[in-house]
Amino acid sequence: MLSDYFPLLIFLAAVFVFGLIALFFPPWLAGHRDSAAKDLPYESGIVPRSGARRKFAVSFYLTAMLFIIFDIEAIFIYPWAVILKGLRWFGVAEMAVFAAILLVALIYVWRKGALEWGN
Repeated sequence: MLSDYFPLLIFLAAVFVFGLIALFFPPWLAGHRDSAAKDLPYESGIVPRSGARRKFAVSFYLTAMLFIIFDIEAIFIYPWAVILKGLRWFGVAEMAVFAAILLVALIYVWRKGALEWGN
């Protein structure tokens, strides 16, 4: 019974080792040297007026997270549409409940003002 899980254990160990390699080896291998060529503008030729590490408004991150959440939920609709004929009315009812939950979440976020792009 436990031998069925052995390939999964090997996979998890490989993922863990790869994660450690990806985390610790690149800085060690690449090194870090500052030079005038590295400070030049890349491709566009426009000299930047400020540093690249400026702070963004929290509303930007909130809008981005909401987009990702609703986009992922929209992805769930595609497989449902593919097998809709086999699901019959039960599948339609399930999707109606899913869409209602999404609509309630969207109304909640809208009422909270998360979709306003103010300062």
